[in-house]
Amino acid sequence: MSKPDRTSATEAARADFIEKIGVIAQTEGLPRIAGRILAMLLYDGERVSFRQLADALQVSRGSISSSVRILESQQLIKRVAKPGDRQDYFQVVDNAFANMVEASASRARRAAADIEESLKVIPASEMGPRARVADYAAYYSAMAEGLDTAAKALRTGK
Repeated sequence: MSKPDRTSATEAARADFIEKIGVIAQTEGLPRIAGRILAMLLYDGERVSFRQLADALQVSRGSISSSVRILESQQLIKRVAKPGDRQDYFQVVDNAFANMVEASASRARRAAADIEESLKVIPASEMGPRARVADYAAYYSAMAEGLDTAAKALRTGK
């Protein structure tokens, strides 16, 4: 990876962004390293090797490996090759943010369905619990609808 000449202010902004995305990822249940990998790939916009990720982020190859698998499974990054080079490189996929939103929408739909299944077994005589549980299912359904709209906007640019 050829690094562009960066000023200390640019390097500081890059480092700050990478750390912030790591923390955001962690609050969303992902390893902090996964967020840092995604941030580095986003910021730099280049294909980066496994080894370069480990060196640049100063983390173990094992941490990189597990985090890369998570990011790949969520369709945020992909493995790519460079002609004449045997090692794997990684880059952000097209529509990564739409993929993120669609995954959230899918989780919200599953949650709504699970809650609705629970609602079916609550006796009709339990009006209070039924109403509260129905409201909870409606919350997840509304979230899924809103996320679907957001994903569509991200994919179409509208």
